[in-house]
Amino acid sequence: MRAIVIDDERLARKELITLLNQLESVEVVGEAVNVDDAKDKIDQLNPDVIFLDIQMPEKTGFELLEELDNVPHVIFTTAYDEYALKAFQVNALDYLLKPIEPQRLEEAITKLQGKIDGFSKNEESSSARNHQKLTLEDQVFVKDGDRCWFVRLSNVRLFESDGNYIKVYFDNFKPMIHKSLNALDERLDEKSFFRASRKHIINLGWVEGIEPWFNGGLVVTLKGGDRIEVSRRQAARFKEMMSL
Repeated sequence: MRAIVIDDERLARKELITLLNQLESVEVVGEAVNVDDAKDKIDQLNPDVIFLDIQMPEKTGFELLEELDNVPHVIFTTAYDEYALKAFQVNALDYLLKPIEPQRLEEAITKLQGKIDGFSKNEESSSARNHQKLTLEDQVFVKDGDRCWFVRLSNVRLFESDGNYIKVYFDNFKPMIHKSLNALDERLDEKSFFRASRKHIINLGWVEGIEPWFNGGLVVTLKGGDRIEVSRRQAARFKEMMSL
């Protein structure tokens, strides 16, 4: 698996890279010293996993994840127990306390490999997917106050525009991310997600019912009860996609 180590402390990066180089299953393809550097490296190198320090100058590891469209697998690294606990609570694959012990690192890699092996064998590699649309198999990072989630797009039933933010509907949560709906629409796979109106993008896999609405529009009911109006302009295309 391809890995990038992200840490502002040079010694910490070198120590972790040395440990990773001793593992046959890991190839360290790059390192980054801050969030901006990390964004460039992730885009260029398409890692399977990033080893991410939480506390860094200017921007934190959490802020990096918020800025990524498609989040690779993440293993947090931290010298502070409170950050390790928080990282674990946001559904991170794993976290490592500094100084990192070789046995804990191997356990984290084994856990990660098991998760990767559990994915569909028909999935394209991360490097091939990177320049394509975001699919149901991709995950996004959502942070709302002190609560954070890694969310598979297959679990997101609805995106709703709210000013300069997007409300993300999954499970019983509706946290907000600082993105525009237009920008998100350009990145999502149109086979799985549909722009119902200026305010809404729906996950077609969550559609449960469809009924006529005013002026030639439609109302779509999603699993869970959300009712979304499809604009008249989009109704014909929606019927075609749903083979109605």
